[in-house]
Amino acid sequence: MSATDLSWLGGTVVVWAHPDDETYLSGGTVAALVDLGLRVVSVTATRGEAGGPDPSPAGRTATARLRTAELEDALQVLGVTEHHWLGYEDGRCADADPEPAVRCLADLLDDVRPDTVLTFGPDGFTGHPDHQAVSRWVDLALGRTAARPRLLHAVATEQDRVDPQLDEDFGVYELGQPRLVEPDELALRLDLDPASLRRKVTALELQASQTAGLIEAVGLPRFSAWVAVEAFADPATVAAR
Repeated sequence: MSATDLSWLGGTVVVWAHPDDETYLSGGTVAALVDLGLRVVSVTATRGEAGGPDPSPAGRTATARLRTAELEDALQVLGVTEHHWLGYEDGRCADADPEPAVRCLADLLDDVRPDTVLTFGPDGFTGHPDHQAVSRWVDLALGRTAARPRLLHAVATEQDRVDPQLDEDFGVYELGQPRLVEPDELALRLDLDPASLRRKVTALELQASQTAGLIEAVGLPRFSAWVAVEAFADPATVAAR
């Protein structure tokens, strides 16, 4: 369904793998929830150190510092004041011991008692193994917590894939495709109005180590149109397809 009033989501925890995932997939949603006075807690599994140009240990450390600062700036634009790191190594989540993450997430859910959790589905949206691992961790944590939030997975519809050439040119889905659902299967489809979209894009621009090259290559209007819709579905709806 399409929505502008997101109050039905209630207090929300969002769990993602890398800095910028939170903004790309849920930036407009979390900003709207914050504006409604609802509690939003963001969780990031890694500091994104594999996303820099220098793969050496020193280079990865520098990238982690940079992306940490960029994420802090982006969250400030979105209005999110509660953020937690899980402390995993970028690119190694699938092979790491999930127990620390699951325990941390379960404890957080017990403490926050959110109404909703937003995260990746088993597909990881882009097929990234870190994304897929985070989805599994959330499932395991939900099995341990006394909280009973509604779980929603990031999904796509064929109609909202507005720029497939951009996806192809920049290898967005080279590791795997997002789960596609029919529009009437969505729990939430948020079409960002101009002001909300500018806010989201500003948050993405602040994560320049990951976005500046793409924005320069395609132009800000095309980039903005590419990130203008956020969509989520219930896990059972996704799995059924």
